[in-house]
Amino acid sequence: MAYNPLLQARIANLLDRQAVIYLEKKMFGGLFFMVDNKMCVGLLNGGLMARVGPDAMEEVCKSKGVRQLLHGTRPMKGFAFIEPEAIEEDEELDFYLLKCLEYNPIAKASKKKKKKKNDQKK
Repeated sequence: MAYNPLLQARIANLLDRQAVIYLEKKMFGGLFFMVDNKMCVGLLNGGLMARVGPDAMEEVCKSKGVRQLLHGTRPMKGFAFIEPEAIEEDEELDFYLLKCLEYNPIAKASKKKKKKKNDQKK
């Protein structure tokens, strides 16, 4: 799993400064920050995956180095991918993280998978 530990620390620092309770979780080949059991922001493919919500996408994608996140060829609604060059300054990173935190309360949590009961032989 390759992600930038400095960027990880910068994100954790901002979340701590905002007094946000979060959990770091490794998944999809990256490291994600979960807030209220919802994916908020993550380190993925060398950049930042930001869950900013559909309403903020136009504003967020105006910046150089920012585009809508794709899952294969399918656009991920409300998710932006931010190249490392677009978040070199703390103010830039703060802007995107605050957008993620702003959207998080209304974001839907993923459905929990039910555990299958194994048939037990008597």
